[in-house]
Amino acid sequence: MATIGSNTTFDLSPKTLVGVGVGLVAVGGASYLLYRHLTRDVMPQKWRRVGTVERIHFFPVKSCAPLEISKPGVEFECDVLSMSFEGIRDRTLMVVNDKNEMITARTYPHMTQIQSKKVSPSKLLFSAQDLPDLELDFESLEGPGKDVRTSIWGVPVNVMPCGDRINRWFSQAILKKENGLKLVHYPYPKPVRRTVPDLKDMPFLRQEDSGTFNDATSFMLMNLSSVADLNTRLKNPVDAAQFRGNFDLKMDVDEPYAEDNWQWIRIGEDAVFRTVAPCTRCILPNINVRTGERDSDGEPLKTLKSYRLFNKKSPAMGIHLGLRLPGKVKANDVVYVEDK
Repeated sequence: MATIGSNTTFDLSPKTLVGVGVGLVAVGGASYLLYRHLTRDVMPQKWRRVGTVERIHFFPVKSCAPLEISKPGVEFECDVLSMSFEGIRDRTLMVVNDKNEMITARTYPHMTQIQSKKVSPSKLLFSAQDLPDLELDFESLEGPGKDVRTSIWGVPVNVMPCGDRINRWFSQAILKKENGLKLVHYPYPKPVRRTVPDLKDMPFLRQEDSGTFNDATSFMLMNLSSVADLNTRLKNPVDAAQFRGNFDLKMDVDEPYAEDNWQWIRIGEDAVFRTVAPCTRCILPNINVRTGERDSDGEPLKTLKSYRLFNKKSPAMGIHLGLRLPGKVKANDVVYVEDK
């Protein structure tokens, strides 16, 4: 249903849209393009199963290791901001330097070895080699200092610092120095920044898909069949976790790169996502998730460039998703796509 004013409503049923479309064709080509846009962005009524979620990856700190969760059957909440687990959110923490510039594993690969685990509804425990563990309590992060002005790939956003004690620990863990870095957190209840310029031409991308400190969107899916196909081309196979997606999809029928053609995805009973862009790749997947070392031959990015270039620029692997209906997801949930 759509609303006009405060009391009048009208239905945008598929039959109505088709009728409108016929009229628009007569008006002109531009109107027909609008009609096609409207009908393509209508959530499907029919779904078909394609597989199950094998793994869910949840990253409290941008570029660091995923959260360690030992108990089985854990459910994650998906809302427009990001994925959350018992009060902790995906990528709501980020490291910046003394110029308030974003720091990632692209420059410091060993960031991927900084581990975290949840010790209470509001507390995380971080661990890194040769350092005592660090406890971070989100309830104590309410305005510990002035806002920090930083950016994600050139898109500005104001964030909050986490405090000197935490800054020292991350400086030691990453730079092996007493200072030079700050850990900042995302203080907003909704997405506030613009989407990154590289995705400005994606027709179904919305501003609220930008999420927290994600590079592009709040959610990303990897098809394990696609990773398996890539591995047949590599001397040293890679783990799907090196692509840092949220959802690893195990297909019922092996079909590499089927995700390139999907427009809508449902996980479980409730959470519905719109495919908004292919995930173009930088050097980050070249970092071994077990060792934190960068591949000396530039793999798998080198091989991806040989057959998966998107717009003749960067290789694509995985798909960016925008949430359209919130819901809970967990490992082994069935994954559906639109039934055409």
